[in-house]
Amino acid sequence: MSEVKKDGNPSQGAAGAYTLAEILSQPECWGKCLRDLEASSEIESIRKSFAEAAEWIFVGCGSSYYIALAAAASWSEITGRRASAIPASEVMLYPEASLAGSENFVPVLISRSGRTSEVLKAAELFKGKRVRSLAITCAAGQALEMLTTHTIVLPAADEQSTVMTRSFTSMLLALQYLAAALAPKDELMGSLHELSAASENILKKLAPRVRDLTSAKRFEDYVCLGQGPYYGLASESALKLTEMSCSYGQSFHTLEFRHGPKSIVSPQTLITFLLSERHYAAELEMLEEVKQLGGSTLVIANKADAPTRAAADFLVELALPGPEVTRLAAYMLAGQLMGLYTGLQKGLDPDRPRNLSRVVILKEDRPQHATI
Repeated sequence: MSEVKKDGNPSQGAAGAYTLAEILSQPECWGKCLRDLEASSEIESIRKSFAEAAEWIFVGCGSSYYIALAAAASWSEITGRRASAIPASEVMLYPEASLAGSENFVPVLISRSGRTSEVLKAAELFKGKRVRSLAITCAAGQALEMLTTHTIVLPAADEQSTVMTRSFTSMLLALQYLAAALAPKDELMGSLHELSAASENILKKLAPRVRDLTSAKRFEDYVCLGQGPYYGLASESALKLTEMSCSYGQSFHTLEFRHGPKSIVSPQTLITFLLSERHYAAELEMLEEVKQLGGSTLVIANKADAPTRAAADFLVELALPGPEVTRLAAYMLAGQLMGLYTGLQKGLDPDRPRNLSRVVILKEDRPQHATI
């Protein structure tokens, strides 16, 4: 176990210290990123360039692909326009299949570092075909910016640690904010701003609760479930556990879990449910089914009713204001903390996961496996 302070958290310079600080900094970071974006001229420039676009295609690798999944689902809901998510490797290797039928579209290329090889190759493909594109990154002046028509840069969201936490949520929020600005929907833009302050107290209370949960029991398997825009978040939550704690994490669409994967349910399997409001009743049925099978359950919901409380071994109730689509980033907080504290309980350093580096850069066609 790494050196810890009296409150149970890593001391400065100890294992996981950077990651914890970056997780806890998210509400403040969200506010700064949105204020900077609002003050820039980039939104208006993007609006002028892509006003007639019929489709938006979000492209990324690893965590950035999971941003793409959540952003695409959000984009369709906010703007009413078609949106989809594609891994950069599919664009790179199978462009004809992955882009078939797409016309008058805007590729949105997502990379924290702006240097991810597969994303750069996808950007080169679009540029070669003279397709105008948008990049979002946390690092200015990198190769991706030179390959795209427009770039949103969020330097405040960049991280020292290897694993993406605040960069994930900040880039997702920025893309949602852009969608609301292009729609335009002023109410949604205001709600995204309000998420920052509303999440401060959630984090203060949540961090010690998750730390205590990981101290009380070690699980053998982890599963994260979500539907619609929550599926990308569930995938990212499972990845945080895998990256930071070297645990076996899987993600599924919530209702798909009953079609085979539920065979792994046991008290030693922690199954996380990201419950939506729109389809709460259907997802609750799956939660109750898992509980009846003897699974251990962690439930994240904005508001929980009595049946959910009865089926949840560990409940995170966010109680956030505003429309549902504007609260997505806050659903990531518990998964990030689970990855961090599970890793610390196993004596690992979540700041420096084994086999990973901050950027995937292909050398002689051999990838260095890393987070994006």
